[in-house]
Order: sequence, then structure tokens, then C-alpha cells
Amino acid sequence: LFRSNTFNMILASQSYEQCRAVFAEYGQIAKHDLEQAIKNEMSGDLSTGMLTVVRMIRSKHAYFADRLYQSMKGLGTDDRTLIRIIVSRCEVDMKQIKAEFQRLFGKTLESFVREDISGDYRKLMLALVTDH
Repeated sequence: LFRSNTFNMILASQSYEQCRAVFAEYGQIAKHDLEQAIKNEMSGDLSTGMLTVVRMIRSKHAYFADRLYQSMKGLGTDDRTLIRIIVSRCEVDMKQIKAEFQRLFGKTLESFVREDISGDYRKLMLALVTDH
């Protein structure tokens, strides 16, 4: 049922709303999620890229919230991802990303930043994610 060429054509030629409708219909017909089909049928960079596109189309705010969470959870911080997302989204849609972060993970983005990093780095990141 899953055809990567067809999938590529849909992603390249349809609006986000149309893609979301296709994703929902695919789930109804195939009896499993499109993301699962991608994981089953693709691998490596192609799989990673396609999953990213699908997740962004579904909800870019949830996608960025999840990436921020993944960059800070557990031991260590993926500073590159954390900085890239916060700096690139702080004046675009950080308010919506923060709301999704809270909804998905039950904690505020600010609290995660406060707990995960320190010093001037923390002050800067908090300044960028805090509502003014």
C-alpha cells in the first residue's frame, strides 16, 4: 500500500491541509499510521527526512517542542539543536511551541531550560523563550 514515489508526489504538490487529509485517509485504509509505514518501508536518511516532513506537516509547533525536549532530556544537552531552534523560532512562533511543549511534556519550556543549562547560556536562552 505504501509507495514512496506516490508519497513524494503528494508531499511536493499538495498543501499542508491536503497532506493532513491524505495522512488521515492513509491511516483509515492501511490500518496503521503513515509514520509507521515510513519506518517499515524506508531506512537511513530517507526515513529520517520523510518522518521530519510528515511531523512538520502534522504540527510544526509539536515538532519543534519535541525536538527541544529531545535536546534536553536525560544526561547532557544537544546544544546545537537547542540553540538552533530557540534562536530561529523565538520571534516567529515560540509562544505556540511553548504551549505545545507544556501540553506534550507537562512542564514549561522555561523550567526545562532552567534545569538543564547554566550560566550566561541559561540567561540568554531564557531571555529568548520568556514572554515579554
